[in-house]
Amino acid sequence: MAAAMVYQIFASTGLVSLGLFHLVATTWHHLKSPQSYSAKPFHTIPFSSSSSSHRLKHLQLYLLIAFLVVALAHQTLISYDSDPLLKGRTPVHRFTSLQNAAVLFLFLVLSLALLLSDCLPSLLPLPNDLFFALGAALFYLHSSVSSSAASVQTSQLQAKCDSISARISLFCSLLSLLLACQPRLFVADSALAAALCLQGLWVLQTGLSLYVDAFIPEGCHRLLDVVNGVEGSTKCDLEDSSLRAVAILDLLFLLHVMFVMLLVMVVYAVVAKTVGVGVRRLGSYEALPNSSLDHNHIQMKSLTGTQA
Repeated sequence: MAAAMVYQIFASTGLVSLGLFHLVATTWHHLKSPQSYSAKPFHTIPFSSSSSSHRLKHLQLYLLIAFLVVALAHQTLISYDSDPLLKGRTPVHRFTSLQNAAVLFLFLVLSLALLLSDCLPSLLPLPNDLFFALGAALFYLHSSVSSSAASVQTSQLQAKCDSISARISLFCSLLSLLLACQPRLFVADSALAAALCLQGLWVLQTGLSLYVDAFIPEGCHRLLDVVNGVEGSTKCDLEDSSLRAVAILDLLFLLHVMFVMLLVMVVYAVVAKTVGVGVRRLGSYEALPNSSLDHNHIQMKSLTGTQA
């Protein structure tokens, strides 16, 4: 349980930090120059012009690649776990783990291509819209893998967690495809960052609901004879308990969505205050300035005197 929960925390930290950084950077660039704004797959960190600082401007990509390498190694290793209840290695778990590893490997290749394209544009001159299109394909592939994993789960609790994760990945895929076609849509870019944060929070919630006894819904329990995370090791005894657990997960997902929406508004407000952008909303019946009224009054008096 400890190893599985540590990995869930690790994956959640990576996704939330990536989404939060992208949200802040996207909002910053949009408020600084809304006319020339265009969505980017990643944002460099502004440093001084020194050589050491220049190497650190791709810190976001370096951390992303490191997270993907660890996640890829983890998914590959757990594919060799065995399920004592089924006598030997579990084929279903092995294939689903290898599918996840394959998707992570493709994300790793895309991240390396991003880094190479930015550092050596003459060697790999790929445009941003192509990266968004490839990202949309990978997010859709991840959604498909998560949906397949949910369909073969023997635990309804695990299946519900996987199905919600699949929906979030599908939402990310649609947003990435939209940005590939319309890169100036700030709403879609910020929504993509928020979706990454939501996915990270849901990964953490999945770990808590499946591997931590204090957070497992009432009426459900872990099967102590089964390796954690293999073939639905957390199950509910009765159908009523299973339905109740699914309803609780739906409620928790809505709470996570509300939290992410609040996070987006707070980030926008803080960045706007930092940039110093003030937005004035004028109503339909805004009062005219006093100078205009006085000027019109003088014109009316002149017109009256002329007629007299």
